[in-house]
Amino acid sequence: MTGDRLDDPRRARLRERLELIRTRSQKSTSWRSVTHYFSGLINREGVVPVKARLSREDLRFLSSARDEVVAFADLGLRLLDLHQPRDAGGISSDPASPIRRCRACMWRWPCPTIRAVEESVDRPPGS
Repeated sequence: MTGDRLDDPRRARLRERLELIRTRSQKSTSWRSVTHYFSGLINREGVVPVKARLSREDLRFLSSARDEVVAFADLGLRLLDLHQPRDAGGISSDPASPIRRCRACMWRWPCPTIRAVEESVDRPPGS
């Protein structure tokens, strides 16, 4: 790691927060396998009466999961706002498909940031 990365407290705080969320998520139990079963238990009030054994890690994860998912969605949207394509200028061999670059990082479009967001968002659930 370079000295720049070590000296950036904002980056260190963000990395610590993301690692905490990932660790908490990995320790909690997935409810994916029981959601199909639960959907058949919806009562007249539109709710499923559930009795479940939850570990301490499950409760910690569930207590903040909604807010953390909203925060990650906001992060993705902000990244999309920052990283947008723009015409790179110059002469292109195909005028109908000009070369484009990212407005924020100037990489060829789509930039690595957008590709990383796409891979994360398009990943099949549970993978």
